[in-house]
Formats: sequence, structure tokens, C-alpha cells
Amino acid sequence: MYAGNAQAMSHRSRSISQHDALGETRATTMATTQSRPLGAFAAHIRNNEVELTERWLKAVFSDVELTDHDRLTNEQLTDHVPDILDSMCSALEQQDLEEVEPEIERKAKLHGKMRWKQGYRIDELVRELDLFRQVLMGAVVQYAETHPAFTRRHEERARYFIDEAVSFVTLTSIREVVTERDRKIDEYTGRLERANHELLLKQKLVGELYESRMQITRSVVHDLRNFLNVFSMALQLVARAPAKTEAALALANRQAADMKVLVDELVEYSVVLGDTNQAAVETVDLHALFNELVASCGPAIREKGLKLNASFDGQLASVQSNRLKLKQIAINLLTNASKYTKAGEVTLEIRARGNDAWCLRVSDTGVGIGASDRDRVFKEFERANDDDVPGAGLGLAIVKELCRMLDGELRFDSQRGVGTTFEITFPMQLPSAGTADAQKF
Repeated sequence: MYAGNAQAMSHRSRSISQHDALGETRATTMATTQSRPLGAFAAHIRNNEVELTERWLKAVFSDVELTDHDRLTNEQLTDHVPDILDSMCSALEQQDLEEVEPEIERKAKLHGKMRWKQGYRIDELVRELDLFRQVLMGAVVQYAETHPAFTRRHEERARYFIDEAVSFVTLTSIREVVTERDRKIDEYTGRLERANHELLLKQKLVGELYESRMQITRSVVHDLRNFLNVFSMALQLVARAPAKTEAALALANRQAADMKVLVDELVEYSVVLGDTNQAAVETVDLHALFNELVASCGPAIREKGLKLNASFDGQLASVQSNRLKLKQIAINLLTNASKYTKAGEVTLEIRARGNDAWCLRVSDTGVGIGASDRDRVFKEFERANDDDVPGAGLGLAIVKELCRMLDGELRFDSQRGVGTTFEITFPMQLPSAGTADAQKF
């Protein structure tokens, strides 16, 4: 009994397997039978590619909705259309659009990017691809009329693949155009933002320059008024008390000397700001410059009862920089240190900083700079409020600008009532004008 059941089940399994195999064979046969006419149609399209392309070009040129084609050659207008047509033929042969979709997408992106560069609008891109669809649909009808084996089912199948492929090309091309447009918009937006930022910076600079000029005017007018007041007092003293003529003259001479310092600072600062050329690079003997600074600034410092400490690093010899500007920086720092130091000492140091740099250091035991004043130390016309010192308050502004011209890195440390130290690190080799321009590129 069990043996009989087993035989029956075995026979039923074989029958099912044979039926399934027969079904697969029939499906394969149907697919092969159906693919042959579509493959023949695809071959027909390939053989008539030039004629179909020309037919499409004729339709584009005669379409009133398309205007950009007038400025393009046939080659520019055709673009990637033949390649797209070839991929569509592959889809017809394989009856599988997904298989060739990556290839069609790549070619459609190239087509969209080219049309964007050629100045096409999106509606014009859609319109020309729709004309391409119409030409291909017309080719299907003509082929069906001359090939009886190409049945209505084959015709519908061919229309389906063409319609899907052209729709995919259209969508992909539009996306590429939108992507290129957005990229261009982002590029223009970035340019506008940079231009706006530069404009704001220039407006700020103009405002600062205007305020600077007003500050110069106010400072000069204030100091001139003081000078005239003191000078007037000296003259009145001579008139009222001839016996005090010597004291009056001393007062007038001191005031005239202070005014000279003010005018000298203004002239020096205007010269520095007006020099837009890159600093001329030359060989500078640092030890000779050091001796010159000690000889020129030492007497004035000692005359105030201050001690000048000067030290030079013997490892240093010469550097490539600008001697006059280096001297201006050092003299301004030493003069500033002397002005704001009532008692104690001023120190000048020049030493090596590694193999590629050297530093200039000037320190004093003067009034120092408070924490609240650190941000405005290098601004124009800034002076210690607690001290009656001559000058326009431009010394450190001059130092800052000259350091910029000589690639100097400026640092300072200060404590009110203790003193101030300025340290500037310069390169051993300052790039010349030609070298600096070459480095920019």
C-alpha cells in the first residue's frame, strides 16, 4: 500500500516538473519570437540613423517654438542624439530598458549639460526631445506598414520602449540643466557675496580713512592751539616782565620743539602710508645698524637720566631686508620707550631666532599699558592719557605699517606701572618684488 502511494507521488512529481519545463520553454520561445521583430526593427533604426536624425533636424528647424537652434550648426544641434538613439536600439533588442539605463543616463546628462551651455531653456529642451519622440513613433508606423511580421503587439511594444526611453532622457536632461543652473546660480551668488563683502570692507575703510583725517585735523588743531596759547603767554611774559625774558624764551623754544616733533611724526606717517611699492630688498649689516641705533638714540635716553642696555647676538651677520625701514622701526620704538619712561632703563636687543629669522626687542620700565588699552595701542593718535608727552601718537602706528611691509611679526607685553616690551620677528630673507609676485602664482 505504501509502495503504491510512493510510486504515485513520484509519477506526479515528474509530471509537474515536465509541465514546468514545458512552460519555461514556451515562455522562452515566445520571448525569442517576440524579440526577433523588435531586433529587426532596432537594426532598421540603426541603418537609417542618418535619415532619422536629418528628419528630426528638419522638424526642429521648422518648429516656431524653438528659437535657439538658429545660432547652432547641425553638428552642435545633433549633439549626443545619435548615441542616445543607439542605446534605445539596444533596449529594443534586449527588451530591457533597465539593462541600458545607466548608459542612457550618462548620455542624457551630457546632452542636458551641452544644451545648458548652448543657452537652451527647459521648455525648448523638452520640445526638441518631444519632436525626437514623434520622429521615432513615425518610424514605427512606417516600419509596421512595410513589414507584415511586425504585428500590432510588436508595434505597441516598440512604442512603449521608445516612449519610456525618451521620457527618461528628457527627465535626466532636465535634471542636468537644473543642476548646472543651480551651480551657476551658486557661483554667481558666491561672487556677489564676495563683491558685497569687499564693498563693505571698502566702505569701512573709507569710513576709517575719513575718521582718520578728521582725527588728524582735530589733533593738529588742538596742538596748534596749545602751541599758540603757550607762545602767546611767553610773549605776554616778556611784555609785562622784561626781567623774565630768558624764561619766556625757554618756554617758547620748548613749545616749538614739541611742535617740530608733532609735524615730523605727521610727515613720517604720511610718507609711510603713501609708499605703496614693495620694500626694496638689500643686504643689511645688522651689527652696523645696531651700532648706529645706539649712537643716535643713546644720548637722548641718557639725557633723561635713563640707562640704555644694548646687546647684540654675535651669531648674526647680515640679512636681506630694507635698512632704512628697519631703522625707522627701531628708532620709533626706542623713542617711544624713552618718552614713557620717567626712571629706570631702556633695553635694545637684536638676536637670532632659529636659522630663518631674527628678532628686534625693545623694552622699558615706563608707565606700561593697561589691559583696557591694549586693543588701541597701534591705532593712530593714541597716547598715554596720564602723561604729557610730545608727539601726535603715531609712533606705534608707523611701526605696525612698516612691520607689515617687511613681513615682521609684532608682539608686545606690558603691565601698567612695570613697563613694556615690544618684540618683532623678521625673516632672514625678505622676498624681493619679483619673487613675491612669482609666489602668488
